[in-house]
Amino acid sequence: MISLDSFTAFSGLVLAAIVLQYLVETLLLRRHLAHVAAHRAAVPSPFTESISLSDHQRAADYTAARGKLGSLESTIGVFVSVTILFFGLAWMWGITAKITDAMWLRELLLIVLMSIATGIIGLPFSYYGTFTVEEQFGFNKTTKATFWIDMVKGTLLSAALILPLLALVFWLMRAAGSLWWLYAWGIFIGFQLLMLALYPTVIAPIFNKFTPLDKDDTKSAIEGLLKRTEFESKGLFVMDGSKRSAHGNAYFTGFGKGKRIVFFDTLLEKLNNNEIVAVLAHELGHFKRKHIVKRIVLMAFASLAFFAAVAWAMQQPWLYTSFGFATDTGQAAPGVALILFSMALPPLLFWLGPLSAAYSRKHEFEADAYAAEMSDKSDLIVALTKLYRDNANTLTPDPMYSAYHHSHPPAMIRIAHLQGLS
Repeated sequence: MISLDSFTAFSGLVLAAIVLQYLVETLLLRRHLAHVAAHRAAVPSPFTESISLSDHQRAADYTAARGKLGSLESTIGVFVSVTILFFGLAWMWGITAKITDAMWLRELLLIVLMSIATGIIGLPFSYYGTFTVEEQFGFNKTTKATFWIDMVKGTLLSAALILPLLALVFWLMRAAGSLWWLYAWGIFIGFQLLMLALYPTVIAPIFNKFTPLDKDDTKSAIEGLLKRTEFESKGLFVMDGSKRSAHGNAYFTGFGKGKRIVFFDTLLEKLNNNEIVAVLAHELGHFKRKHIVKRIVLMAFASLAFFAAVAWAMQQPWLYTSFGFATDTGQAAPGVALILFSMALPPLLFWLGPLSAAYSRKHEFEADAYAAEMSDKSDLIVALTKLYRDNANTLTPDPMYSAYHHSHPPAMIRIAHLQGLS
């Protein structure tokens, strides 16, 4: 457990970053909710003919309900993060010593104990969000049995995938010499690519049922788009999204010859064929404009920098003493350095969030432009408007909040961009 004597400059920096992030996000959320409430009384002019006042107000109320829940979760979350990082990890590390002497196993147990603690604290918010907020606004289709089964499946799947990977990384930190971080990075990238390959056919079916699209007129319209765009797909599938939620979406997954196009059944119910084609054209735009590849490359460079930074930080005694561990912890248990650095780094880099969101919004504009080339932009505008309405997305987010958080452009900006395309 950390004491005042062991509190270092790095401890103070991380604590300050956590508090600053909380304050920034709290102020932005308050601005956002106030902005939405101030515009609740009237539908913005671009949508007056397509979205009713009652739907607009429902979206405002939904935004407020989710925002208030998020604010409470964030407030509790910041206390939990500080407690675990500055007090809990060292205490949990002591518990692992009572269970086993094997350092690699203690490192894995530390991950497990930390995950159990954060999972237990986050569970009530997930449950309330699903069965109160989503239920109140007519979105929840999940039964309590499905909720708990999903939680168990997700926990077991994460353990089965992540713990062996971490065990291998912890072994490399001991056995691979000074370049362990480069080998660990290569394994991490290989793991990510493997997950991309396995997700469509192995992982996703654990949670949802996928059936081939059998609606002939819709299938014909989609195949026409695929021919125009020269996109090779392993198949068109419908996912039983309505089993859990009334929200709708479409996506493609996998890579190489294993690419699949997936539609939520809820989406197919809400849109006509031309609108479905326009939405899919947008998703294909991400592929054709190489957004997926760019993001993978960016992730590769970011993860390489992360592993290199861990390799440096694990040699610094202050990394351990800052959080209540012994100075020489890294000599016997280098995996602790990876755990500590993974928890300390996000608050230090939270200011990069808006840059990431801006980069994502740039890709959304580019995908919209591609969709306008390969389909009728008016169909995409109608489809997006329906999705805004049916998913209760607010049309009037606070600009600063949106710039910080939103990976997609706000509704009015996005529609105006589409209308301006030739």
